[in-house]
Amino acid sequence: VQLQASGGGLVQAGGSLRLSCAASGTTFRINVMGWYRQTPTKQRELIASITVGGNTNYAASVKGRFTISRDNAKNTVYLQMNSLSPEDTGVYYCNADPHPFYGSISFWGQGTQVTVSS
Repeated sequence: VQLQASGGGLVQAGGSLRLSCAASGTTFRINVMGWYRQTPTKQRELIASITVGGNTNYAASVKGRFTISRDNAKNTVYLQMNSLSPEDTGVYYCNADPHPFYGSISFWGQGTQVTVSS
């Protein structure tokens, strides 16, 4: 499975960005897809995830501001980020976990930089 993330950039505080992550290859193996964020001062943390059935999970810091969605037909996951603050600055990574039947090794996309200016 290969993951291609896009949509990062520079935005002012209070603004919005939408990240996309397209999966290719043996996508039938994918169960959960998610977005992680890494900053110079924090370990990579899970921001949001969504199962193939559409169940979502959010970190407390983004709940109510970020929305994760998924188009299974396009093998793409999105992260709509609203009301951005400088604390949201970081490198965002797309992640895909396989169904347990196909093993336990996660797949990662390249990071996309999100910078929120104050």
